[in-house]
Amino acid sequence: MADIKDTIKNICPEVVFEENEVLTVAVPDKCWHNVAVAIKEAGYEWLTALIGEDFGEALGCVYYFTSVKDNSKLSAIVKTEDRENPMIHSVSDLWKDALLEEREVYDFYGIKFINHPDMRRLFLRNDWVGFPLRKDYDESEELNPVRLYHEEVDDSSVTYVEDENGKVSAKKVDVFTSDEFVVNIGPQHPATHGVLRFRTSLDGEEIKKIDLVCGYIHRGIEKLSEKLTYAQSTHFFDRMDYFSALPNEHCLCMCVEKALGIEVPRRAQVIRVMVDELSRIASHLLFFGTYCMDLGATTALFYGLRERETILDILEETCGARMSFNYDVIGGVREDIHPNFVQRVKDFIPVMYKALKEYHTLVTGNVIFKNRLIGVGMLSKEDAISYGVAGPSGRASGWACDIRKVNPYSIYSELDFEEVIMTGCDSFDRYLVRMKEIEQSLKILEQLVDNIPEGEYCAKVPKIIKLPVGHWYQEVEACRGAFGVYIDSKGEKTPYRMKVNGTCLRLAGVVDHLTRGSKIADLITIGGSLDYVVPDIDR
Repeated sequence: MADIKDTIKNICPEVVFEENEVLTVAVPDKCWHNVAVAIKEAGYEWLTALIGEDFGEALGCVYYFTSVKDNSKLSAIVKTEDRENPMIHSVSDLWKDALLEEREVYDFYGIKFINHPDMRRLFLRNDWVGFPLRKDYDESEELNPVRLYHEEVDDSSVTYVEDENGKVSAKKVDVFTSDEFVVNIGPQHPATHGVLRFRTSLDGEEIKKIDLVCGYIHRGIEKLSEKLTYAQSTHFFDRMDYFSALPNEHCLCMCVEKALGIEVPRRAQVIRVMVDELSRIASHLLFFGTYCMDLGATTALFYGLRERETILDILEETCGARMSFNYDVIGGVREDIHPNFVQRVKDFIPVMYKALKEYHTLVTGNVIFKNRLIGVGMLSKEDAISYGVAGPSGRASGWACDIRKVNPYSIYSELDFEEVIMTGCDSFDRYLVRMKEIEQSLKILEQLVDNIPEGEYCAKVPKIIKLPVGHWYQEVEACRGAFGVYIDSKGEKTPYRMKVNGTCLRLAGVVDHLTRGSKIADLITIGGSLDYVVPDIDR
């Protein structure tokens, strides 16, 4: 860390370092891009999170970076010089996932990113008035009524270009030119896994470019969280990536527990990990079934749902629900496991191992299936890191990014399981990683099912939870990859800022890169292999 501090200090003497849970550097925008270059060259190749924030006197961004070499972390804070016309230099040329992340910040805070190639809103309509996550945002219904008319399609955008003298000027750019043939895949389409729209430019059957359009079911969860207690906010975490509800809840609870210094009872930690891994298996089974259905193999869906139903039965008996579990609470879990839980998990494990052999016989070895996937949708390790495509999709490109291994939480450091990494970089390996991860989740369950300790299932916590002043960031390995929660607290019972950092926006955002030059028939093949869930995008 001393080396990177010296490097940054030499570039910009005005920087201020702060030792929080990770080293944090406050950087003036005038030298931000040069500092960002140094950060990346120091090995911090993964832009883990990009968080917009209203600091009161100024707007700005909080960045979290992870080194792919040693998994160390670094944070940076950059504030705008002008609140009325806020601008920050873009880092989208260094980390490709900033292409969408910076547009999200612009959408909700109005911060314009200098040299970003496409400064359009991402989630909200173009005719939306104001920027909702600013503290001075006018929430009156008269300003933004429910609009029942269609939004006009505008194929123009703007980029803010800085010349050699530091002067910034707006320049109009085209998303699509008038002579391009553009078709809509979505928003209502049986194979888009939610309300998502790919505006696709074609040259015959070949894809030239895809413009991602999201926000059709955006619910403003981060804005709502500013008026809810931390305990109330947990209910929203089931409703983003609802196939990864339990790991998502786990992440928020751990972030709050870290801030409060709460020690979670051992029994609760084991239970949390077990239900997380059951969720992971259930999620991957749904991927197996729906992905095969996308490719025209409807039979596999019924095979996958068969075992998934068993998992949901187990979870329903303990949690009282089959999808929106609301099981993790601050300090542990809401209720103890059902008396049948242990036996039912023990009965399920051999059934699942046997079913996996059936799946591989039915699908994995099928020559038609393999021909549709092998060599299709190639994603290099370098691109996976740059676009922030973590989780199974990143590990299929040779990137060791499993948070359970690289930054262990709860009891994962004590467990014997393998991080599934493959190097084919294609749609087939993205499928295969998930199938192999089911085996590793079963291995984890085998180690824990007979070793659930006695004791309390929840720690004693205050009735009204107030976090101390400060900010915290927590990650878990959710079913589709790294899932993070950022909390900025002013010492109140509600968060000043809560940012949810999911994986699915980045998964959907890389589709354009993966499909250029591919046949239109391969679009669903490639998109399905990424396994994005749209409600996780439209938070």
